Amino acid sequence: MKMRSFAICLLASLLFIGSGCKSFEDRRENLIAEDSLAGWQGFYADPYQKQSLSSAEKDSRQNKANMEMRRHWRVEDRVLHFDGGGKNLVTCKEYGDFELQIEWQITPGGDSGIYLRGCPQVQIWDPLKNPVGSGGLFNNQKGGATPLEIADHPPGEWNHFRIIMRGPRVTVYLNDRLVVNDIVLENYWRRSSPIPNRGPIELQSHGTPLKFRNVTIKGI
Repeated sequence: MKMRSFAICLLASLLFIGSGCKSFEDRRENLIAEDSLAGWQGFYADPYQKQSLSSAEKDSRQNKANMEMRRHWRVEDRVLHFDGGGKNLVTCKEYGDFELQIEWQITPGGDSGIYLRGCPQVQIWDPLKNPVGSGGLFNNQKGGATPLEIADHPPGEWNHFRIIMRGPRVTVYLNDRLVVNDIVLENYWRRSSPIPNRGPIELQSHGTPLKFRNVTIKGI
């Protein structure tokens, strides 16, 4: 009987391994998996403005935003390029708790940010012009707006964010250095309310050219 039980367990294990089940790392989603803007859309309204619109109005405004998006954002060799015009780039999907990794590059004087669940933002800018450095929760009023240290590489070089979000709390590593440690991201759109439980990732347009690559996300 013991031998039979062992055989059954062994067979089940082999079937599990052979079933194509994915490891924890394999579940990471690549948001720029090909040379296209698949999975992304243009920005036209914040989450609360959208709530007041009819389905037809949402579709109409989204179509216009997507047309504008394609004039200013493009992907080449799996690098996302922004020419400095137009509005934010938004994921079609929404996310709850996650770990986001993203590499970014700016020009001298550049300015941008990463919106989490549609809320601004993890700051990106030129550390020579803004000497507090990037990675802070810029719109926070109760803490976390200023990063713990300056960890930026200079404009023209690639930088790497690892952003962890659980509930409303955010931790940010910039170039493997801790710059935000488990801080609540405040709701910029409605200061008296917590941020939404789910929402898109958004790349901010702030009038300067940008590049992004290796943009991946996984649920936690």
